[in-house]
Amino acid sequence: MLLAELFGTVGLTLLLVTFILNIVKKIKRNSKIYNSLNFLGAGLLVYYSYTLNSIIFFILELIWALVALYFLIKLIIKK
Repeated sequence: MLLAELFGTVGLTLLLVTFILNIVKKIKRNSKIYNSLNFLGAGLLVYYSYTLNSIIFFILELIWALVALYFLIKLIIKK
């Protein structure tokens, strides 16, 4: 369970740092770094929520990760 908690802590930290950096205008919402951090953070939380057997949390984080991945791929293809 220690690994799951580590993933949860790192994932949550990534999402919060990304959110704060966006709010203070250090990174833009339509940037690769923003979407990469969101994808990674949400992906780690998908695993964590799975280990908790929390279906609602799992669905939320899975959708969050998939949306971030979609926009990240869109940005990569665009360039």
